[in-house]
Amino acid sequence: MQPLIGITTYDRTEHPSPSAHYATHYSVPTDYVDAVRRAGGVPVLLPPGEPHTARWLDKLDGVVMSGGTDVAPSRYGGHEDPRVQTAALERDQSEFEITTSLVESTIPALLVCRGIQVLNVGLGGTLHAHLPDVVETDIHRDENGFWTTHAIEATPGSAVAKAMGTERVVTYSGHHQALDRVAERLVVTALAPDGIVEAVELPGHPWLVAVQWHPEVTAHRDPTQQGLFDDLIQHA
Repeated sequence: MQPLIGITTYDRTEHPSPSAHYATHYSVPTDYVDAVRRAGGVPVLLPPGEPHTARWLDKLDGVVMSGGTDVAPSRYGGHEDPRVQTAALERDQSEFEITTSLVESTIPALLVCRGIQVLNVGLGGTLHAHLPDVVETDIHRDENGFWTTHAIEATPGSAVAKAMGTERVVTYSGHHQALDRVAERLVVTALAPDGIVEAVELPGHPWLVAVQWHPEVTAHRDPTQQGLFDDLIQHA
């Protein structure tokens, strides 16, 4: 039987597509759905606002936490900053609850971009509110704030390296925040050339991998990136 894989969605106003009939939507890029299907899983979308998120995990075989808007600064003791995207408080609430359940479960999970930040903050870590303030050259997004590519180096023997089948890859990213103080329970398993954390894992968990880049973007043509979804499904 194909495993059921939950994919968290954007908040109702995070990426709105207004129409004459509907002003708000729950949505997620189809890249995530396609990657899960290629790996042999059945995607199930998980919209924010569910009051009993732990019940989802009773029915699911795995979870993908998708990227999206910034985590509310109040979650990690940060300060309001005009460069920080508008927080999706309903989504924050749901995803922090899901993360709490995941880390105490045996359910495999892949957490992408915002997902690695939610995991780190949920376990007591902090974030860099705006990367250009702490790196000499910002290699994590282009001059317009969109996709760019850069290399990452994964730890030999780590789950992320095993899933990709290699320790060095070129990845797509487009983020302006990243992990600052890493939560004590997490282990860093990949870095960017500028030292920014690109992947963490949770020791003792069967398979919980969080990456700062966006593997779903190139998974259709890059076996190293599809490998992350394939390994998730294998563990599911």
